[in-house]
Amino acid sequence: MNEAYVECLVKGKGPIIFKFLRYFMYFLAILGFGSIIFVGLGAIGLVLGFALAAGGYYLGMLAEVEYEYLYVDKELTVDKILAQNSRKRVASYSMERVEIMAPIKSYRLDNYKNRQTKDVDYSIGFEDKPDLRYVFYYEGGQRIILSPSEEMIKVMKNANPRKVYSD
Repeated sequence: MNEAYVECLVKGKGPIIFKFLRYFMYFLAILGFGSIIFVGLGAIGLVLGFALAAGGYYLGMLAEVEYEYLYVDKELTVDKILAQNSRKRVASYSMERVEIMAPIKSYRLDNYKNRQTKDVDYSIGFEDKPDLRYVFYYEGGQRIILSPSEEMIKVMKNANPRKVYSD
């Protein structure tokens, strides 16, 4: 059997506005609960406080995003993990349908730059120094951005040497 199995966990960077809004909603929730005692709003303050606290919790989950890549025998699956407790399978890609995979700033992607594609970003969310993100074009219609580990790139390159480049 010639199966390959690699998994990689990447902590993505959620939008900074979600972090700000989370704490702002918590502050408003405290004011809502405080209005029960000091202003006498009663049920309205209670419902408002719980709604704002729930909204703050949800925004906190969106601010802490991780992606898990799982490569098993020419199949790449991507799971999205919110706040380290909610997991959802986002996508599954067959490596046989991938046109090319290379580092995001590779010269090998020059022929693909003018294509009209849908961009999907499952990476860390920002340009690091050095930039270790990879791009692959899937069935001509999608451009997927990932931040895989060196081990994952090595295994993918051994399985698909004509499609995966590490420059």
